[in-house]
Amino acid sequence: MSTLVIVDAANVIGSVPDGWWRDRRSAAERLRDALAEQAAVGLPGLAPDGPPVRLVLVVEGAARGVASLPGVEVVEAPGSGDDRIVELVRDADRGPDTVVVTADRGLRARVTALGARVAGPRAVRRGGSG
Repeated sequence: MSTLVIVDAANVIGSVPDGWWRDRRSAAERLRDALAEQAAVGLPGLAPDGPPVRLVLVVEGAARGVASLPGVEVVEAPGSGDDRIVELVRDADRGPDTVVVTADRGLRARVTALGARVAGPRAVRRGGSG
């Protein structure tokens, strides 16, 4: 069974006060790049069965325009990132194991009601930075 990991970019980026607000798009690109490195070696805390893993980074607002990379599919939210994440979970059609990475309590409640698991930003932030 493959695992679908959906990352709430705004929430994960905002979990560390490192100046991300000065350039949201660059912050999203840095997160995407870090996720690509992790996807290449696996996500043991999120995908315990190992590959294949489908990793989706949801961006919104000023972070739109970030390109996908091998291993990381970037999905732009036309409006609310939370709403787009809920759509992705709903569209997963209960096929793959689905994990949403966010600390947003409201979003966590919405996606767990649809059967997804949740993890906090530290699950994808390395070096104790998140």
